Amino acid sequence: MNELDYVTVGDGTRIAYRFDGDATKPVLALSNSIATTLHMWDGQVGELSKHFRVLRYDFRGHGGSGTPAGAYSLDRLGRDVVELWDALGLARVHFLGLSLGGFVGQWLGIHAPERIDHLILSNTFSHLGPASYFDERIAVVLQAQDMSETAEVFLNNWFPANMVAANEPVVEEFRAMLLTIDRLGLAGLFAAVRDADLRRTVALVNRPTLVIAGEHDTVTTVDHSELIAAAVPNAKLTVLPAVHLSNVECQSEFIGAVLDFLR
Repeated sequence: MNELDYVTVGDGTRIAYRFDGDATKPVLALSNSIATTLHMWDGQVGELSKHFRVLRYDFRGHGGSGTPAGAYSLDRLGRDVVELWDALGLARVHFLGLSLGGFVGQWLGIHAPERIDHLILSNTFSHLGPASYFDERIAVVLQAQDMSETAEVFLNNWFPANMVAANEPVVEEFRAMLLTIDRLGLAGLFAAVRDADLRRTVALVNRPTLVIAGEHDTVTTVDHSELIAAAVPNAKLTVLPAVHLSNVECQSEFIGAVLDFLR
């Protein structure tokens, strides 16, 4: 299957997904960063699908998924995943989430641990603040004519300055992706990040967990990853010499860490 398929979740929103790889292999579900689509993983799926049936999906408000009005919640983002798995008949999967995807992964580890085999939380956080920052970003995004200004903010947070300055092909790919993001959907996801705090409850995660940090990440810093790894019993921490999109910037090391952990 190379095209998107869809399921409709409990509140009527359509969630887009796709599978890659052999249907007989264990399922590895991937969850994206805010302001990206499932194509964030395009560079890694070829290698990962040699070992797993890889499931990708778009957050509500992004990519091929529907964009309901209003603020979204982390609970709703987590339920979107559980209901997707229910519709696909997936009882238990490995889960790898980066940034907002890792925030959702923590929610799943807390609220649906029976659905998770191994959990990988990359370049992520249990709480990001202050709320006023997200209120400001929501206002800017909704008032802008398009995503061009916001796209540059994200690119400078995601990649080393020299990669952005050189406009390397992968940076241009992500710029093009950012320019397609629905501003209402982005505002909805900003609200979910603003309103959620898992700093206390993340200690309830009891699945085998790998935390991946980017040494040079200024958004979800190494400190964020260290706090998660300290809170989750027996979690393993790996730090890669990357900024925020460590799956892209340090692809071979990232895939190696993921495969070593899942094997």
